[in-house]
Amino acid sequence: MTAAAILATLALGAQAPATPATIPSPDVQIAGAVQAAPADQRATATVIGFDAQGKHTTLRRGTGSLVCLADDPGVAEFSVACYHKDLEPFMARGRELASAGSKGRGPAGDVRYKEIEAGTLKMPAVPTLLTIVQGTGFDAAAGTVTNSYTRWVIYTPGATAESTGLPLTPAPGAPWLMFPGTPGAHIMISPARPK
Repeated sequence: MTAAAILATLALGAQAPATPATIPSPDVQIAGAVQAAPADQRATATVIGFDAQGKHTTLRRGTGSLVCLADDPGVAEFSVACYHKDLEPFMARGRELASAGSKGRGPAGDVRYKEIEAGTLKMPAVPTLLTIVQGTGFDAAAGTVTNSYTRWVIYTPGATAESTGLPLTPAPGAPWLMFPGTPGAHIMISPARPK
């Protein structure tokens, strides 16, 4: 997977609003979004999706520890994500910046890194998981993702190769550390895609 593809995936927290004419019902959005959650946490997850105008909205307030993002119907590939609620300030700020047209990613281009360092944006102090499920489509009636592919991102603010023992470059199916030494440092785990 290229660095550009990885950065595009991390932009899930920074989705721009969808096109209103293509918005699925809240029930369909929720059913799709929770595909990235463990089965035992799906019913209690908070779900953020899109309203009739294509703007982000909370479709369901959950009682659990996960927040799930619905698929952006304005993008051809199906892609949903779930993450621990302590990542929500970081993800919400990314959505806000994307809605304003920001495309910056990583330590050099993402204003969120400066905000974390300044103490104005909260980032979890402990490792925190983001799960991403992608596919070519979603069958809401069956509750299945077509050609499903799952990846994981473990946010570990400040982590380095020295503190983790992880490599700084990707290798097929192996974990690696992206943006080391920054507030947005994270471990990427991307299995080989099915053929």
